[in-house]
This record gives sequence, structure tokens and C-alpha cells, in this order.
Amino acid sequence: MKQKISKLIKNLDLRKALPDYLLLTIGSIILVVNFDIFLAPANIAPGGVSGTAIILYEFTGWYKGLTMLILSIPMLIIGFYYLGRFRFLVRASYVTLLFSFGVDLLANWLPAGVTDDLLLNALYGGIIGGIGIGLIYRGGTSPAGTSVICRVLYLKTGIPNSQIFILIDGSVILIAGLVFGWEMSLYAFVTLFTWGMVADYVLEGPSVIRTAFIVTDLPEEVSQALLNHIGVGVTAWVGKGMFTKAEHTTLFCTVNRADVNILKSLVNDMDPKAFVVIVQGHRTKGGMLRHTLQNNDLKHEKVYNIS
Repeated sequence: MKQKISKLIKNLDLRKALPDYLLLTIGSIILVVNFDIFLAPANIAPGGVSGTAIILYEFTGWYKGLTMLILSIPMLIIGFYYLGRFRFLVRASYVTLLFSFGVDLLANWLPAGVTDDLLLNALYGGIIGGIGIGLIYRGGTSPAGTSVICRVLYLKTGIPNSQIFILIDGSVILIAGLVFGWEMSLYAFVTLFTWGMVADYVLEGPSVIRTAFIVTDLPEEVSQALLNHIGVGVTAWVGKGMFTKAEHTTLFCTVNRADVNILKSLVNDMDPKAFVVIVQGHRTKGGMLRHTLQNNDLKHEKVYNIS
């Protein structure tokens, strides 16, 4: 037992944990403000433990934060056994306690709504809630709620998280429709959708890069053009067309979003028969050579300056 405790203390690096807990704290406070100002006053219940607490308050009058804490305890126990033991429990408990107690403590200090427009409450509830939960995700955990159930069911059954989320949160929203009216249920779906999109944006960042796959018979010419004019490295491998049985070279590179049209123009000039696929990306590490070429071949930029 002593060895386990000493190992846990040894692995605990406060300097590394502090930035994560700062994100968890800020994210939790944002969720509290969002709940007390936009969701609860408008009776918008976008699924999860918080939505269930809003529904139960309508019948019982129980403190919403305390209700969320009670509902979260089984989730913490389940997560402890299936999602990482103490590593999960410490952070998830911190966020859950901060969120639950914060909802009740700040309810008397925060304004009970800033607008009576239900659409504005739904949209801003989703935007601000997404920012808060995105920061918590970046801190390495989530509040103990439906996300715990979704993760465990995914590990046990292989059912995608998105489908389980739709089933559980959708059920809560439908119950809210029975309690508050179907119009409120529709607003809750707007909040849930906006919440998810904003959370993904906060977690992964803006989609500012593009990855390109180029199938060409002139790999040297195309790759050299990309290297000289855009300043990106190119990786190549040989592939075989299964219909024609002919061999072609596939080039792969990553460019900034603003350089997509330049890339297409360069490839078209070098090999009009090339096949190009461009997909979205979120972040890269290494591979960009622009900084080594920024002073070279500037005369070519005017030719491929696509507006």
C-alpha cells in the first residue's frame, strides 16, 4: 500500500497538472454561469445530468446543483471502475463538485436570465456551454454524467459514442418536451447541437489546414512546384490503379487553407491529368518548409496569386 501511495505521489507533477486544473476551473465556472443565466431560467434541458436536474426541479423544487451532484455519484463510481480508477476520479470529482456547488452558490448572485427570447437562450446556452465543456475536455476529463455512461457502453459494446449520446440525451430532451412543452424540446435540440459544435471547435481548434492527396504521373515536376512556390514538403509512394492496372505516384502534403487554390493551380499546370483530393485538417507538427523558402523564388508568386 505504501509503495502504491509513493508511486502515485512520484507520478504527480504539479507543474504539469496546474495548467490542466486551471482549464478545469475556468471551464466549470463557465458551465455554472451558463446554467444559471441561460438554461435553467428558460427551462432548456439539453440532456444529461443538468437537463435532468431542471426537469426534476419542476416537480420537487430541489436545489438543482445538489440534484446534479446526487445524480453524478453513481457516474463517478462507474467511471472509477471502468475509466481509469483514481486518475479518472480525482479530476472528474473536482469538476463535478465545482459545477454542482457553483450552480447553487451563484444562483443568488447571478441574474436569473438576461433575455426572454427562447432562441437567444438556446443559442447562447449552446455556445457558452460548448466553450466551458471544451475547456474541461482539454483539461483531461469531463463532468460525471452521460458521457461516462456513453464511454463505458462504447468500451463494452462497441456502439459509437454519438449514437449512445443521441439515445440518452435525446430521451432527456423528449421528457423535457412532455414537461415543458414540445417547443422547449426543439429549443433544447438547438442547444445540444450548438453545444457539440462549439465544444469540438474549442477542443480541436479551427480547421486552418488542408491535406492533399495527388495522384500523378509527373511526381517530380508536381512536388518540385509545390516545394518552390508554396514551401511545403511532399511525401510520395507508388500505387496501382485497380481498373487500369497502371502504376501511378501518390503525393501527400499539408498546406494552409489560404494556399488551396494555389496548390490546385500548380498541380493543374504541371499535370492537367492529375487526380487531386483535398480534405480538412486541424493541426500539424513539422513538415512545413515555408520558413526556409520565404525569400526564394518570389517572382513566381505573382503568377499563382489566386484571389
